Amino acid sequence: MTSDGVSPPVDVVEVGFALDGEEHRLPLTEVWSVPFETCSPARSFPSYRGQRHFPGLWWSATTGRHVGFESWLERDRLMLLDFDPDVVGISSQPFWLLWTADNGRTRSHAPDYFARLADGRGLVVDVRPPDRIKPSDAVAFDLTRCCCDALGWDYTVLGADDEVLVANVRWLAGYRHPRHQVPELAGQLRTVFASGLGLHDGAERVGDPIAVLPVLFHLLWQHELHASLSRPLHPDTLVTTVDAGVRA
Repeated sequence: MTSDGVSPPVDVVEVGFALDGEEHRLPLTEVWSVPFETCSPARSFPSYRGQRHFPGLWWSATTGRHVGFESWLERDRLMLLDFDPDVVGISSQPFWLLWTADNGRTRSHAPDYFARLADGRGLVVDVRPPDRIKPSDAVAFDLTRCCCDALGWDYTVLGADDEVLVANVRWLAGYRHPRHQVPELAGQLRTVFASGLGLHDGAERVGDPIAVLPVLFHLLWQHELHASLSRPLHPDTLVTTVDAGVRA
């Protein structure tokens, strides 16, 4: 029972979504197998003169298609999902949760993102700084968590992440496109960095850094090479082929 008297979500919640050009509305208990990572946005992204947020589209290296966002904070969270090697699919505004509170009021909530994980689980994400979560938002988030628990999905509400991490990943994202995957250079880079070496020194051993660095950054984005992203990337950053478990 949530704070506004909502009944258990499995009993009352319906899910509205758009898949393959058709709109659907089903009980929560019937949507566990829906591929929400391929759904179209359940609602539009408003754009109007003078608005305070900045909507846009992010080209996802994970899916090969554009995924929408409604603010810079959402864009950064989307970027981190795209960078996460455990994420194999992403969609924005994937569905509506619809329910009726005890007072008879109709409520709805569209989470910001759905991510499909490599092990098949779902991850639902809402992006909201803690100081901007209103009581009505908290109710919707609590209900969303209950719904995700019922379906065996993970759910999280996220604000801003570490500024250095975000800046580093944003830099690497500039090289996320497959055009930066040059097989000959990539193979040489894997060999050079097998025992660990400074970023710029390793690039120079392979060739002209102007040609080599984009491939190196792409391999870092792809997690084929590894470096600590908890400190700003610089020429002496240690790069290896071994994932030392440093958060990235």
